[in-house]
Formats: sequence, C-alpha cells, structure tokens
Amino acid sequence: MSSNSGSEFTNDSSSSTEAEKPQIEPIRMPTVEEIRGQDIWNNCAVRSVASGVMGGGLGLLMGLFLGALDNPIMQEEMTARQQFIYTAKQMGSRSWGSAKTFAVMGLIFSAAECVVEKARAKHDTTNTVVAGCVTGGAISAKGGPKAACVGCAGFATFSVLIEKFLDRHD
Repeated sequence: MSSNSGSEFTNDSSSSTEAEKPQIEPIRMPTVEEIRGQDIWNNCAVRSVASGVMGGGLGLLMGLFLGALDNPIMQEEMTARQQFIYTAKQMGSRSWGSAKTFAVMGLIFSAAECVVEKARAKHDTTNTVVAGCVTGGAISAKGGPKAACVGCAGFATFSVLIEKFLDRHD
C-alpha cells in the first residue's frame, strides 16, 4: 500500500512539471501578400483617403439620423405628405453636409497624424495633439485667426481625450 502512494506521488509530480512547461509556438513569418498589404496601408495617401471615405460614411449616417429628428416649425399646419417631404429634404441636406464635414475631418486628421508619425518615427500622443491641432485649425480657418486657434486647441484636446479613452498609446 505504501508503494502505491509513492507511485501516486511520482505521477503527480511528473504531471505537475508537464503543466508548468510553457507551450512554445513557432514564429510565423508573414506572407508576401501580408507584407504588400501592410506596405500599402502604411502609405499616408491611402490611409488618409480611407479615413476620409469612412468619415464621410459616418457623417452620412449621422446626417440621416439627425435630419429625421428635425421637426418643422409649422408642423400643426402641414399635412402628413408635406411633413414627409420636409423630413426627407432635411435628411438629405443634413446627411450631405455632415458627410462632407466628416470626410474632410477624417482626411486631414489621418494625413496629419501619418506625416507627423513618419517624420518623428514614433507612435505616441504627440502625433495626436499635432494632428488634432492641424485639423481643428483647418476646419475653423474660415472664421479667422482666433477661430483657427480655438479650433486647434479644442480639436487637439478632443483628440487626446479620445486617444486616452480608447487607450491606443502606452
């Protein structure tokens, strides 16, 4: 009986050493297609256009949603058909305006961040601050220098807050 307990002890210790050994997985080299895809995506022009398209799509959806919520001022005096036509026009104009704005924001922000990142050879929050400042300043430049400065500061702050919320940088 004591020999059984000794063999059980031996089996337990051998199974515990097997459990402690980490599994070593082989390193997989990327394929040629993966390398080409990464090279294409690392191109600032490609990244910027893709961000502009995605921003335009988001703006389109937001404009449709916000246009649908817009109520006419003289709603009581309008027929159901007139209300429907008014809402459809509002959705169209809002979605087009939002799509253009978000597309420009996405394009400028992505281009600025990519260029700064490549120039500095670092991926950190400073890139986000500069890209946010450039984007905010460019979008509000029509309002003059004060508006551009406020837009720069506001969009840079907003960009950093989003980065911290998403926790993209270490």
